[in-house]
Amino acid sequence: VTKDMVNTLLLVFQVVSRNTFYPMLQHAIKVGSAFEGWNPYENDITYCLFVPLSPPLGHTFHLERGTDEETLARNFRIRVELVCTCTWHQLPGEMLCFLHNPQEELRRNQQHPSLLGTLCTSSYLDVEKTARWFRQLVKACWKILPESSICCLNMLPSRRSCKFQVKKNNGKSLTIELMFGVQQGDSDIFVSNQSIEAIIPSTTWPESYAVAESKFFKHMARRALRDSFHLKCLRLCTHILVGTGFSSYTLKTVVMHLLTTTPMSDWHRRDFLLRLQHIMWYLRCCLEQRCLEHFFFGNEKVPEEISLPLDLQMAKPLNLFHHLAQDPAAHAEALLEFHYVHDR
Repeated sequence: VTKDMVNTLLLVFQVVSRNTFYPMLQHAIKVGSAFEGWNPYENDITYCLFVPLSPPLGHTFHLERGTDEETLARNFRIRVELVCTCTWHQLPGEMLCFLHNPQEELRRNQQHPSLLGTLCTSSYLDVEKTARWFRQLVKACWKILPESSICCLNMLPSRRSCKFQVKKNNGKSLTIELMFGVQQGDSDIFVSNQSIEAIIPSTTWPESYAVAESKFFKHMARRALRDSFHLKCLRLCTHILVGTGFSSYTLKTVVMHLLTTTPMSDWHRRDFLLRLQHIMWYLRCCLEQRCLEHFFFGNEKVPEEISLPLDLQMAKPLNLFHHLAQDPAAHAEALLEFHYVHDR
């Protein structure tokens, strides 16, 4: 229901944005724990959908890799360039070439401004401006949707994304977050608007693995055939972690590694306690060694169905526990907290 509603919104967006030069919106992709089937929060669920962006007519996107090696996420900037459209077959009143027509001619043609003049900062696509554009579109287009007659829309504060709540007349509500970004080549890896712990410029787009992770869990569900018991294990373990210093992404990474090293036949209800012990054992070993490798960096066990950029395939393993290796006090605290989690 959520995906259908969002895709209907995107169709309305396309109609409203026709003849303008904002990013072109592709079909939404379901990502995150709520759609993957392991959300640990029963009463606090956010349905996250990823919306790929492609350049509008007369524009191109170029991804530029950042040079900051200290952050865990690989950061990019999206440089927007104008391309010549003079050779395109054009009828009177149609789009004029931004590169080879003066501003006066463009205004006489009543042509909307280029993307460089709307959502960019210094030739780079701006995350915060793009998020504001998304929020304005949602508010403007909501009343066109059939759901608007039985639901109330409430926009939620978010600087780098578009987050809103849809509340029905009976009091039930859905919280939806629209993420967005640009695909790296034809891979399952995107640069996105996701927030990270560090304060970053509005033209910085961190690398996102959300689409690849969603595709990974779908692949494993097909291999599991009838019972996706691995998701039940992940859900229970992440529920146990709530309120601790361990993130749900830590457990998600642990389980992804185990799913590629443990036969799917062992992820069965009869092996429930054994699988929980296996997950906790793996986490303890990673804590003791102060090393938990990111699943997609230089990992030869990533299923072939998931397409990764070549530089990510060849990259050195990335340690998600890098901070524990650098901070003995944090490491000692994490070990103590692990015993608390294990007792739970």
